Amino acid sequence: MARWTPRRTRALAVKTGFSIYYVLFIVFIFGPMIAMFALSFQGRRGGTSFPMRGFSTYWWEKLLEPSSIGDLQGALARSLILALVVMVITALFSTMLAMAFRQKFRGSNLLFYTVMLGLMVPGVLLSLGLATLMRQIGIPPAWWSSGLGVHVVWTLPFGFLVMMAVFNRFDSRLEEAARDMGAGEWTVFREITLPLILPGIVAAGLFGFTLSYDEFARTTLLSGEYNTLPLDINASMTQRIRPTLFALGTASTLFSLCLIGLFIVVYTILYRRSR
Repeated sequence: MARWTPRRTRALAVKTGFSIYYVLFIVFIFGPMIAMFALSFQGRRGGTSFPMRGFSTYWWEKLLEPSSIGDLQGALARSLILALVVMVITALFSTMLAMAFRQKFRGSNLLFYTVMLGLMVPGVLLSLGLATLMRQIGIPPAWWSSGLGVHVVWTLPFGFLVMMAVFNRFDSRLEEAARDMGAGEWTVFREITLPLILPGIVAAGLFGFTLSYDEFARTTLLSGEYNTLPLDINASMTQRIRPTLFALGTASTLFSLCLIGLFIVVYTILYRRSR
């Protein structure tokens, strides 16, 4: 039998301590979400805390009523449209930027850090600055204009970094071989480059969609007359909190997870085809 030396005892204590810390961290992160999911199935007379008073889908049914929690249907539609447009723009622009950075050019460092500023500047500060600028030049903010712009500024660095990682592993000799065989630049891109980088484009688009769909801080002052879904949820928090809000949060979370799962499946299929 192995002897329990002080060194082994200390290593076991450290390992146990880290395991307990990890479990507590997981509970801290996912505990509120699990509690929200459970409380969304409160009975009709249930409140927003435990213990639960019965079990029903009453609050989920109330969620479909337009007067239950603000303009939910409109806010959800606006968030989806905005996220889809941001997804396309992020995937397209991040691919173009990453392809440009495959070679050194004058001002590349300045352009790189300019793109990264969208990641480093606090969201509230960016929202306040752009709202002040638009007020000075007399342009009213709206979710489809100023909201779209600030979301792209936020999501583009993530997609750009993804595509930079894709091109860092890209074998340019494949393109050179195609050119040696007489293929034009557009043919090389369509037949060689695009199929190989397509999984990365999907990943960049996924970043754009998920970051835009639940963005709050950068949209606060730039949504204009109509709210997006995160702003609508926040507005409901200023009123009486009811389990309807928990049902809405659970539905939004499940929807996001389903979309992420769908994108992962698409990414896996495209990655295996490219291999």
